[in-house]
Amino acid sequence: MNIFISADIGGTCGICAWSEAEVGGSGYEYFRKQMSEEVSAACRGALAAGGERILVKDAHDTARNIDPLLLPQEVQLNRGWSYDGYCMMSGIQRGDWDAAVLTGYHSAGSSSGNPLSHTMSTRLDYVEINGQRASEFMIAAYTAAYHNVPVCFISGDAAICESARRMIPSIAIVPVNKGEGDSVTSLHPQLATERIEDVLREQLDSGRYLECVLTLPTEFEIKIRYQKHQAAAKAALYPNMVQLDEKTVRYNCFDFYDALCMMEFVM
Repeated sequence: MNIFISADIGGTCGICAWSEAEVGGSGYEYFRKQMSEEVSAACRGALAAGGERILVKDAHDTARNIDPLLLPQEVQLNRGWSYDGYCMMSGIQRGDWDAAVLTGYHSAGSSSGNPLSHTMSTRLDYVEINGQRASEFMIAAYTAAYHNVPVCFISGDAAICESARRMIPSIAIVPVNKGEGDSVTSLHPQLATERIEDVLREQLDSGRYLECVLTLPTEFEIKIRYQKHQAAAKAALYPNMVQLDEKTVRYNCFDFYDALCMMEFVM
């Protein structure tokens, strides 16, 4: 069994401030370690369920957050950005994966489920795909579906876990935080890692991960709302992009990889 893991920090247990997610910020070293511990727990769960090849994509900011020494020896870790269009899911296009796993994910931009809610960039107010508010989970799930890989597990804030369950009913979830205003109520960090390991192992052992393949839409209408009008004006220069108002642009395509390439340039 080959497992692909994409790891973010914005839904790590207890995190509630941007300084805790930024290199050099107050609290960053602690939450970098907790992010690593949660990824390690997912790896242990996958190994216990018979995982053979496990690739982890460090998918936050610099993509150099995870401490490799905290991961099991069997695991491979991809650090940094290759700019191949796959962004947080880079590596899923190479190899034969039985399932994809997402850890530390967070709510979509302009939503209230997490003080750090955003989609891809803090320069954006929000992103919509086919009329629905798009999270990084949605983009990751569509990317996995593009390669017929089931997304079988997510950990993060409660709101993104609930959103993931609506999109993929059989997905296993471990909500570690509940956001309220500028605060979060979280599990004990050790309990969070234990649940991640146990829930993922059970999901893989049971075979329910096979039910988690998402059907891609046949076409995509993507709207991007920027915080600043200057950013929208620049994004409107991308081929086939339409500017709808001072801060909003729209892009239509049929192939989701075209959408991913657009996001690489304008988000």
